[in-house]
Amino acid sequence: MRSRSGAAEAVLNGPEAGQQLIVMNGGRDVTREVAYSVTPPVVATVDASGWVTPLSDGRATITATMPDKTAGSLVLTVENFGHLQPVSFTNDVMPVLTRNHCNSGACHAKASGNNGFQLSLLGFDPLRDHEMLTVKGRGRRISIAAPDSSLLLQKPSGEIPHQGGARLEKSSDDYRTLRRWIEAGALMASGKEPVVDRIEVYPAHAVAAPGSSQQLAVTAFFNDGTSRDITRMAQYVVNQPDMAEAGETGLIRFDDKSGITSVMVRFQQWIGVFSATIPVGPGLDLAQYPPPANFIDTEIFKQLSVLGLPASRAADDGVFLRRATLDVTGRLPTLEETRTFLGSSDPNKRAILIDTLLETPNYADLFAGKWAGLLRNKVAGGTEWVSRDSQAFHAWIRSALIQNKPFDQFASELITASGKANENPAVSWYRVVTDRKEQMQDIAQVFLGVRMQCAQCHHHPYERWTQDDYYSFAALFSTIERKKIGKLPEEDIVYHNRKAAQMENPNSKVVLQARLLGAELPLGLPDAQDPRPALADWMRDPANPYFSKVLVNRYWKHFFGRGLVEPEDDIRPTNPPTHPELLDRLAAHFVQSGYDLKALIRVITNSRVYQLSAEPVGQNADDTQNYARFYPRRMSAEVMLDAANDLSGAQNSFNRQPTGVRAVALPNEEANNESEFLTMFGRPQMDTACECERTTEANLGQSLHLINSDLIQAKLALSTGRASLLAKEKERSDADRLQEVYLTALCRQPADEESAIALAHLKRKRELSAADPAKVSPAKAEQEAWEDILWVVMNSKEFLFNH
Repeated sequence: MRSRSGAAEAVLNGPEAGQQLIVMNGGRDVTREVAYSVTPPVVATVDASGWVTPLSDGRATITATMPDKTAGSLVLTVENFGHLQPVSFTNDVMPVLTRNHCNSGACHAKASGNNGFQLSLLGFDPLRDHEMLTVKGRGRRISIAAPDSSLLLQKPSGEIPHQGGARLEKSSDDYRTLRRWIEAGALMASGKEPVVDRIEVYPAHAVAAPGSSQQLAVTAFFNDGTSRDITRMAQYVVNQPDMAEAGETGLIRFDDKSGITSVMVRFQQWIGVFSATIPVGPGLDLAQYPPPANFIDTEIFKQLSVLGLPASRAADDGVFLRRATLDVTGRLPTLEETRTFLGSSDPNKRAILIDTLLETPNYADLFAGKWAGLLRNKVAGGTEWVSRDSQAFHAWIRSALIQNKPFDQFASELITASGKANENPAVSWYRVVTDRKEQMQDIAQVFLGVRMQCAQCHHHPYERWTQDDYYSFAALFSTIERKKIGKLPEEDIVYHNRKAAQMENPNSKVVLQARLLGAELPLGLPDAQDPRPALADWMRDPANPYFSKVLVNRYWKHFFGRGLVEPEDDIRPTNPPTHPELLDRLAAHFVQSGYDLKALIRVITNSRVYQLSAEPVGQNADDTQNYARFYPRRMSAEVMLDAANDLSGAQNSFNRQPTGVRAVALPNEEANNESEFLTMFGRPQMDTACECERTTEANLGQSLHLINSDLIQAKLALSTGRASLLAKEKERSDADRLQEVYLTALCRQPADEESAIALAHLKRKRELSAADPAKVSPAKAEQEAWEDILWVVMNSKEFLFNH
């Protein structure tokens, strides 16, 4: 039995103190199943939930028993029972307002407040909130002479109409806390108060059965060396609401789903995290899983064994060939590549394939498009020079990928870029992202996985970042300016203006010096020194906790459809990874490889996990986060358009681009304006630095577009397309031609049923033409038949999804 991690004793100070007990039995929470006794009983009482309430000063032993044994004991000391502790506005009142959502973004912490009453978001500015409660509104929210008449009590208790409804029972601890504070004078502080240094959640992790529960105990540690149970004062937010729910007393109830879930615990600006592993059944022996090919398999299979989830079989050669080629190059394998790969008996052919794909220009095309989107390589209806500028920026990104430039060097060159865009294409990023705050936000999100946007206006609700952190970090870009030199903007120079790197916090009016994220002190650079190289060096440091993790997580999502952390660019303690050890090992591998992107792709794609079949086995059909099988995902807009061309034999045609350019090789968003297909299937407009701008969800409009759009019909009916060529190759058997279609589209032979249906369709079309050749000529009937077959294959989920 524990009151917190490692503590077999507890101290309660004053009559209002309390303590949450946790009783575990073989890793299972039995807090609500045991019987409690207190010896001597006059010191305290324990209710069925394990909550300890003091009764008098003294020392006692609390014992928890189960029918057949003693589950544990704890020594309790109660002090100062006869003395009510002063109510602290910061440590007592503010948590009440937060727990009851009074200072949430949907209530009084809205930008405009609510009904003339505004609080700081989640109580991050107690001084201002105290003034709002006690001074603003003519002081009518607080009545020290008659506390029960205070609006602060009457409205949330439902005594008078309240837009937020009744939030407090008059008999509740929260109501009593507010009333005592008002009665004592509604002070900001009663003397020197201790400040919270940290909070601790116990247990930090648990393995729990589906449908079970876990009681948490939360402790605040203060700067005067004292501690206090805050379990019933903290706020609980479940990261995966479909898997668990959290009660106000810290009881976490799990749904019937298996997997990994987490709960964020907040008290003041402090945040703790509880995570739970919920097995589907008894654990499985690791010997039941494939032999690991690398550390990825070791970590994934270890977790699957704990969860009791079996792994699907290995994907067959055709499935792997198609999957890897789409993921690495954004295209379908050619007919020749498919036949060669399927016919090879080389045991290393999968690793050889990956190495081969990484050396193709298509690899650089695919990932250059990915990075161009994140770096907002946007034309936005600009003139030809803007298009030329964006194409040069895209070419710079693509060249870096072809050279396999170390990623830390790539990031450094972008961040520190100076000069003319027509001489240093990396400068183009500063053409698109001109606002200094946005420059900081984009760099933080793309290269650090830190979303700073919230901290611009208030303390980040899920992170430790303050407004001062925001503006001091943005100050790193405050000296970067643009100077007009020639007639064309592409001749403008981006340069460091030799001045102090600083920025004002508009709320506090304090001018902040440039400071790295998380650093205690400013950089302290002389005005003549550009602060950006210091930023780049800090990011490239192997000890940087963000840089390598967000990159490997971003690439993991590219190959698996979901990140180890979701969203992939929101890495923070309150959003823990499903596989923390794997994320650490991937990041370490990336650093040790010299930030080698190709080496990262090799280790991912050569893993047994990546090569698992998408077909479920046993109980892994419902798995969506543990990689017990490969998760099928719809092809992206560009890849799908290119795949439709590869199957139909058509080509793309876009303004300012060479005829036949592949959609994955498009440098900017211009083509979206002329391609309904790309827009319909979610190609981003490159307006933000977030991957979320790209959509891959299927919808009815997409289905209708594939079924009967003029674009698809034109591709199928093309006189030089595949259907036309197949129709003319009468010397080839129907089976041989049908095999070409399936090998091209799906990297496999047609199944017997598929062959029978297709061959019957060919026969029927020919018979109709023979019966009335004037209505449909034999040549036209033949081509229409092959168009129909291509249309059916193109509209199949097997074609549209990478599986």
